[in-house]
Amino acid sequence: MNTKTKTLEGCKVAMLAMDGFEEAELVEPKRALSEAGALVHVISKKPGQIQGFRHTERAGTVTVDATFDQVRPEQYDAVVLPGGVVNSDAIRTVPEAQAFVRALDEVHKPVAVICHGGWLPISAGIVKGHTMTSWPSLQDDLRNAGATWVDEEVVEDGNFITSRKPDDIPAFNRKLIAQLEHRGAAQ
Repeated sequence: MNTKTKTLEGCKVAMLAMDGFEEAELVEPKRALSEAGALVHVISKKPGQIQGFRHTERAGTVTVDATFDQVRPEQYDAVVLPGGVVNSDAIRTVPEAQAFVRALDEVHKPVAVICHGGWLPISAGIVKGHTMTSWPSLQDDLRNAGATWVDEEVVEDGNFITSRKPDDIPAFNRKLIAQLEHRGAAQ
């Protein structure tokens, strides 16, 4: 993929995260999207910095670009939900985060989810009828919420793009960028 062409120029992507996010699942998609020309905002409940992890070990921090009360979902072309058990368990209980993903899903904009990030769309009530993948421990949660769970590197089902773990990020990034490029060409 030639990201030097900036194929996503003018595209705005929201990444919703809180303390405890899996570092690679936020940083690597953010880098790939930015290199392709997208404007990427990290959105969280609190301003400042949020703490990343590499599995169970502390990693780097990321600067929050905006808080939920400072943005509107319609300002964005897609949303990315990185995993991390602590992040995903906390953000799924935030009403503004649920409303954000619900709003993008209602207008069929991409909802891109990695690993434990699937908990937020489950809590938002938007997974029913979708085929998805995730970290294996979420398969029962997804099935109970009405999704079909599969163990694959990346799954694209309509506006949903899902992956299982950090090793899947290259495939996840390619699929997300391709979907955004296609949507840009269609408009």
